[in-house]
Amino acid sequence: MTHQKSDQHQASLFMEIPIEPVQQTAQAPKIPAVQKPAAGQTQVAQKIQPRISSLDQIYEALVNGLKKYFADRNFKRGALGLSGGVDSSLTLKIAADALGAENVTALLMPELGLTKQENIDHSKLLCQFFGVNCFYQPINNFLTDFSIVPWRPSALAHMNTKARVRAVLLYNYANTENALVLGTSNKSELLLGYGTKYGDLAADVEVIGDLYKTEVVALADHVGLPPEIVNKTPSAELAPGQTDEEEIGATYKDMDKVLMKLQLGATPEECVAHGLLQSLVQLVDDRIKQNKHKSELPLVIQAH
Repeated sequence: MTHQKSDQHQASLFMEIPIEPVQQTAQAPKIPAVQKPAAGQTQVAQKIQPRISSLDQIYEALVNGLKKYFADRNFKRGALGLSGGVDSSLTLKIAADALGAENVTALLMPELGLTKQENIDHSKLLCQFFGVNCFYQPINNFLTDFSIVPWRPSALAHMNTKARVRAVLLYNYANTENALVLGTSNKSELLLGYGTKYGDLAADVEVIGDLYKTEVVALADHVGLPPEIVNKTPSAELAPGQTDEEEIGATYKDMDKVLMKLQLGATPEECVAHGLLQSLVQLVDDRIKQNKHKSELPLVIQAH
């Protein structure tokens, strides 16, 4: 299967199975980018130049990188949690192209009564379309067992337990089948620490961890994932009505503008000087600092 976008087949993915492979377009679009500053422009502007790569080049790099990672470590099989959202759906396609569909297994782990049925249906259809193995395992019974602890778990603890139960199931399967767990977090989430430590952030390799959320959406659209998935409101579905952007307090589009500049060496003050809202920059910078521990190994207290 090629990985070019086809509006015709993209729109029909959830209408008819099986589907013919998507067709190649003449030229791949590029991720939107700010023009290079002319000589004499401020040092601030020079610090915040965006990454410019074609979507085809990005996709090829991810497929080849994942293929090499598995080959170097003598593993053939990968497993991932599939939610029906754009991040895990794109990860599924990359994994199928890199490892072969027969070597990829998706675990569907809904919380019945909370997870939307359309997300379950979309996940099953994607597995069928890409030809990957799929297991359906609701997490409700596991959550019930945690309700008998001799303390009253907080709402945050309860939400994080859901993510950690899913991680335990993934690693249970991976250990059983000698597979590696494929992470589905994007770069925006990783930098912001928007995820559960030892939960959805638990993985052997982060497949799309070098793509900001806006890049994930652009690439998913380009490779032909259906608009029902590409345009879906991002949500971890850990609580009723929860959405990523409402919980964080800003859109990914706006946050990515800040993250890209910070990652290229600009200070928060320089980001504001370049026209970004101070409140937005402060929100992003605070989250990065507060959640930095999620991307670090535990500190070892020195005895000598």
